[in-house]
Amino acid sequence: MRIIVPMAGMGKRMRPHTLTTPKPLIPVAGKPIVQRLVEDITKVCGQKVEEIAYIIGDFGKEAEENLIKVAESLGAKGSIYYQKEALGTAHAIHCAKDSLTGPVVVAFADTLFKADFTLDAEKDGIIWVQQIPDPRQFGVVKVNADNVITDFIEKPQEFISDLAIIGIYYFKDGDYLKSEIEYLLDNNITEKGEYQLTNALENMKQKGTKFSPGKVDEWLDCGNKDATVYTNQRVLENAKATENLVSSSAKIINSEIIEPCFIGENVHIENAKVGPHVSIGNNTKITNSVISNSIIQSNVKADDSKISNSMIGHFAELKGANGSYSISDYSTVQPS
Repeated sequence: MRIIVPMAGMGKRMRPHTLTTPKPLIPVAGKPIVQRLVEDITKVCGQKVEEIAYIIGDFGKEAEENLIKVAESLGAKGSIYYQKEALGTAHAIHCAKDSLTGPVVVAFADTLFKADFTLDAEKDGIIWVQQIPDPRQFGVVKVNADNVITDFIEKPQEFISDLAIIGIYYFKDGDYLKSEIEYLLDNNITEKGEYQLTNALENMKQKGTKFSPGKVDEWLDCGNKDATVYTNQRVLENAKATENLVSSSAKIINSEIIEPCFIGENVHIENAKVGPHVSIGNNTKITNSVISNSIIQSNVKADDSKISNSMIGHFAELKGANGSYSISDYSTVQPS
């Protein structure tokens, strides 16, 4: 089994945070989004994952090394591929063509999920979906009485189905997927100027491939600040029973911690109330403050502040801040 992770997108809806950190590397409950994604997929695969292949942009050497370490921590080989132009989902997957062989899971790195099942590797293909009230901004599928997918529809403006594609796919034959994507590329078959995975799926379906819907218990989006803060909340709730969320090196003085919270290495919290649903990165210092439902990155200083529903970048400083914030690395908030 191989896992293919396209993650080269710019993450524009997550700015200013993605100006300095690629979106899949933004920590949620103390781990980068992409790390949590591949860990969760590995758990449901039911077989050994031989390789995790990442398709990235120009993330830098340190980020690449960290991605390789994530794969190795799961007993897999880590591979790096590059997508230099944003030419669609099918094009992104094809950038890792050398790893598209045998059974593969393709997972786009802007989503997390909670599920309790083992992948059925004997199926031709599985497309994970979630029932949602308003599917107009998503690709959706229709299924027949035998629970086989009959149609793929991209962003339907009139109701056709409420089963939204969440961006995780299983293919029993990665070589077959590769050949169908290459057919799109060779014949310049595009939608709005981009090569789309749904076109390859449709061609495979027409040739007899049976795709089944896979359902998850919870689908967590990381598309913008509010969604990511909510995802942090849900991941903390799901992780509190199985993960050690508070570092032993954290110093907590005369403060109240309302669980669940993630508190990183060498964090200093004094005369403060933190939580619930707060993640605090390494070397951050929080004093005389009240913080809830927020993601605070590393090396932040917050004093005399009251914040909620916030994302605070690395090395930011807050003094007398009050409200909801989304601020980038090295920013300062000091209301007059």
